[in-house]
Amino acid sequence: MSKLSRRNVIKTALSGATMASLPSLAWPEGGTPVKRKGNIRQSVSRWCYQKIPLDKLCAYSAEIGLKAIDLLGIDEWDVPARYGLVCAMGYAGGGDIPHAMNRVENHAKIEEAFRKNIPLAAKAGVVNVITFSGNRDGMSDEEGARNTIIGLNRVKKIGEDHGVNICIELLNSKVDHHDYMCDHSAWGLKVVQEVNSPRVKLLYDIYHMQIMEGDLVRTIQKNIDWIAHFHTGGVPGRHELDGTQEVQWDGVMRGIAATNFKGYVAHEFVPSRDPLTSLREAADLCDV
Repeated sequence: MSKLSRRNVIKTALSGATMASLPSLAWPEGGTPVKRKGNIRQSVSRWCYQKIPLDKLCAYSAEIGLKAIDLLGIDEWDVPARYGLVCAMGYAGGGDIPHAMNRVENHAKIEEAFRKNIPLAAKAGVVNVITFSGNRDGMSDEEGARNTIIGLNRVKKIGEDHGVNICIELLNSKVDHHDYMCDHSAWGLKVVQEVNSPRVKLLYDIYHMQIMEGDLVRTIQKNIDWIAHFHTGGVPGRHELDGTQEVQWDGVMRGIAATNFKGYVAHEFVPSRDPLTSLREAADLCDV
């Protein structure tokens, strides 16, 4: 970025009042990015920081040693590369949380979108694209699993041909997404194991699975071959990863690191305090 350092981009973009509220950030001298241990490659979910322009979020993320940005639309996929980052999870037309793979009537539209957008993802260096089960809406879990397997089998070769993972997300149906079908790791594992593709895996959201079942580290380590990506979020409340939460985040990260996982762990908590300070603190905590 020539003479315009990442540090200066953020300084000029954020208001003086905002910058004054960030005394704990401890910007490295000369804007040198924080050097992380590298055992956990960290990302951050865009939607949790909507009030911060994407360029500024990318610049700051690079400054604190993150490696990626999550959950970007197609028109945003090229932005992280300007800051030495990647988009670790992209939206590519894989349906939405209530309406996706568990209904066969959605398969053609999802397949059409993936055929168009997954090649674009590969070109942009987007390593994962997201999809969902959809809600039950009266459907049995067994029927939904059969339908989801059929749908993923329709699109798996697109991911395989382009080297992009298609990730179905595990979400809780107890607090945030009532009636969502892929709400337990056993259901998600049954589906992806039946599809049996190196490019169809789970997005294991730690926040959601703590709410639904706990037993995080053992489940992760036993099934790591079927997990392509992780999300974080404090339980309860989906806020900062700190002492008010019930998950021992550094312990979970050590559990992931012990598997030699090479994907990304993305922070998907909603900050309740200064957002950039909270993101820096989460990055520090998870750098095991």
